[in-house]
Amino acid sequence: MLAVAGGDREAFRELVLAHEHAAWSVAYRFLRDAAEAEDAAQEAFLRIFQAASRYRPTASFRTYLYRVVARICIDRAEKKHPAYTDMVPDVADPSPTPEENLVTGLRTDLVRRALDALPPKQKMAVILRYYEDLDYSGISRVLEVSVKAVEGLLGRARAALQVSLAPMRD
Repeated sequence: MLAVAGGDREAFRELVLAHEHAAWSVAYRFLRDAAEAEDAAQEAFLRIFQAASRYRPTASFRTYLYRVVARICIDRAEKKHPAYTDMVPDVADPSPTPEENLVTGLRTDLVRRALDALPPKQKMAVILRYYEDLDYSGISRVLEVSVKAVEGLLGRARAALQVSLAPMRD
């Protein structure tokens, strides 16, 4: 990033190539739309490039990137509400039986709906913790809240998910 701040476009290209999948992955898990996730990841890199001169290496670049992606995703979530469908998504892997595919699809849909029902910051905290394996300190830097606030976000999210996902235990 320091090279990018100095005008090195090749350094920026290397940053994008090294981290584009991570940015897209977080955005996709949050937004659940491949095209929108791609837009969010591109917007994140554009913002990072535009702010390169103000970058200070106080955290890892990955944490900085997640912070920008999280802000974009949370902003998008607060501006619109997800559209739900009763259709079970097609499963790409043909090896499981149709019954297994149906059960997997229903479980996936139930988990997605439960995640979507969470407030945006709780949802992002869950994604960063359980899908991206960030520790509480990393999540606190990404979301720009205290570690105690992350504990609270995740605690409330787990409680809400436990209620929402109770039918899966049956």
